Amino acid sequence: MGFISWIIVGGLIGWVASIIMSTDAQQGMLLNIVVGIVGALLGGWLLAPYVGGGTINANDFSVTSLLVSLVGAVVLLAIVKLLFRGRIG
Repeated sequence: MGFISWIIVGGLIGWVASIIMSTDAQQGMLLNIVVGIVGALLGGWLLAPYVGGGTINANDFSVTSLLVSLVGAVVLLAIVKLLFRGRIG
């Protein structure tokens, strides 16, 4: 994937993850991109070996890679919420 595509898909994944975790009102576009890309890295590190897929960071653009990246972004937001607010949800 090209750099621009990577940013767009990362932003969309971060946005969907922020909607799932109810942090959408607190995040802007830049933070959604960061959450999507870092979440994809986290998902690739934690989940990709178990599901046999890659992530958007590994130039693997498939449904599996999008789901792995999304789950990684949701986990990242859950960790951030837990650390800064003391609770999830």
